[in-house]
Parts: sequence; C-alpha cells; structure tokens
Amino acid sequence: MFRSPEFRGQAATRHAQADHIGVLLVNLGTPDAATPSAVRRYLREFLMDRRVIELPRWLWWCLLNFIILPIRGVRSANNYQKVWVTNSALPAAENGSPLMIYSRKLSDKIQSALDQHPSRAFKLELAMNYGNPSVASGVQRLQEQGCRNIVVLPMYPQYSGTTTGSVFDRIAAVFANTRWVGDIRFISQYYQRPDFIEALAQSVELHWQQHGRADKLLMSFHGIPERYFKNGDLYHCHCYGTARLLRERLGLSPDQALLSFQSRVGREKWLEPYTDATVKRLAESGIKRLDVICPGFAVDCLETLEEIQGENAEIFTHAGGESLRYIMALNDSDAHAAMLAKLIVEHAQGWAALAHSPEQRALHAEQCATRAASL
Repeated sequence: MFRSPEFRGQAATRHAQADHIGVLLVNLGTPDAATPSAVRRYLREFLMDRRVIELPRWLWWCLLNFIILPIRGVRSANNYQKVWVTNSALPAAENGSPLMIYSRKLSDKIQSALDQHPSRAFKLELAMNYGNPSVASGVQRLQEQGCRNIVVLPMYPQYSGTTTGSVFDRIAAVFANTRWVGDIRFISQYYQRPDFIEALAQSVELHWQQHGRADKLLMSFHGIPERYFKNGDLYHCHCYGTARLLRERLGLSPDQALLSFQSRVGREKWLEPYTDATVKRLAESGIKRLDVICPGFAVDCLETLEEIQGENAEIFTHAGGESLRYIMALNDSDAHAAMLAKLIVEHAQGWAALAHSPEQRALHAEQCATRAASL
C-alpha cells in the first residue's frame, strides 16, 4: 500500500489574512542553559551538521559522542558560565546567553525600523540555526502571520558554507515539506556594504574617543579549516575584503591594522594567522596596547567575550603586553539595525505586497476569503 506524501499547509481560513513580507533573522544558536547537559545537547546538534564537519559520518559520530562531547561539554559549560547573564534585577529576556540577548534586542530594533516603511508589510522573526527558537518554528510563525514571501537573513557578514550555507540547508529542508512555497530571497553575504563598513568604523572611532588609540588594531575573524577554503569556500576572501575596507576607511596601514583567525579546533590546519599566536607575537615584539575587533560577529557571544576579552587578553599580558581592549560587536546599535533593515528592504523589492498599501492588502485578503468560502 503506497502512502501519499504529506505536506504542511495552512487551513482554508488562513486565506482571509492579508499578505505580509516575512523576515527570518537567523543566528548561529546557543545552549538553553550554561550546564554540561544543555551545552552537550547544543554541541551535538551543531557539530553533527555535515556543513560544519566534513568527515565520514560514522567516524565523526564515534569521535563526537565518545571523546569530544564528554570532555568539551564540561569545559564549554564552564566557559559559558563566565559570560552567562544572571541578574534577577533584569527582565527575563535580558538574562541568559549574550548571543540571545543581543540578537533579540537587534531583531526588535530592525522590526521598529521596518515599521517605518510606507507599506508596513514586514513581519520579523528571530531563529537559531542550532537550538531554540528553531528555523522551522520561525518559518511557521511567519506563515501564521500571513507571510507568503520571506527574506532570510543569516547574521553572518562574510559567507561560509559552514555558517550561511548551513542556514540555506535548514530553509530548504523546511520548505521541502511545505505545501505553499512563496518567494524566498536568501541574503548570502554583506561583507563589503559601505554602510556595514561605516558602522564598524564608527564603533572603532567611538572606542578610540573613549579609551584612546592603541598601538595596533587587530581584526579577528572566526576560522575555518584551510581545506574548506582550498575546496572553494569564499570565506577567506570575504574576511580579507572586510578587513581591507575597514582599514582603508580608518586610514590605517596594513602594519597598523592586522587580520587573524580565531577559534580553531582540533589538529587540522585552519586559516592563518591564528589570533592567539598573533596576540602573543605582538606582545613579545614590544606592543603594549592592542585593540581587537571581531568584524565577522554580528553580536557578542562566547567567542568574543570569553575567547577574546578573556583568554586572549590573558595571553597578551602574560607575553609582556599591558592591555588588550576588545571593541564590542555592533550588537543592537542604531547604525547596525538601520543597515540591516535597509538590506532587507532592498532584497524585498518587486514583491506585490511591498507596493500595495495596507488597505489594498486587506481588500485582497477579503476577496480570497470569499472565494475560499464558496468552495
């Protein structure tokens, strides 16, 4: 007996909704709690992604579950506890993982900026590629609000198959089981947008105004295995593009503004130069003050707050430096939210809902409801 495929769809009554433009803002993800069990659960989902780890599945499954997670789960949980916000005086939404806190604040600001558009057509949902809230739940919430067309914005300025490519896989998997598939526009990168570079430059200049200028500026990006780059990943080129444009905007020479890659895991060779080795070398060469910015991270997270502001700051001082000062990510700054809102509107151009007024969309929804009721 053959079974027909089942596709998820909306009930007929949903025809009565006015069309809106959906926006799915997707970040990497975070554990639900800073505990070993929650961190292991998160890491298992993250590290089992075939985009992240390109090894034979059977081999990697054994390594991950019998060696890596038992050890790294506890160590990573300890690191998360260092940056986890636990303040009873703050609202619940401002407690927990910094990545989630800043992502929520940023998404709220982007929605406020989109609300200023004449069409008032945009509905934004935040999702995490790993953990909660999931990409599937984000798409469902948008569909329940009458969003037929969706702009997907991964929060990665520079493209990599390990990050942006993985978000695309999630979106494709969700719509593979959806009855109605509207227009989907996927923003793969924004590493060289002038307003992105300007926002980064202004954050550096503000830091200099408040704290003075250090001897050098280090631009640290998350690393990937070198073989991914050699097999065609564009990430390395995009990082150098962002670094060059930011350096030129700040009027710095290549010797004054350096680039490095952080967060390598395992014994395989990753993109070089490594951030920790660069920080140590600079301190040993006589550099006393070092400013570090991470232009590949949309919001602050474990990798910026614990690894750069904590671990690498210690490496720098132990090697003879005086102070390593971390320049915060763009987070929910006004310039960041305005830039991303503009990017979203640009990618939504041409959709009927964008051109229609709220009154026209309501009339269209009424007509659809009438036709559905007659069937």
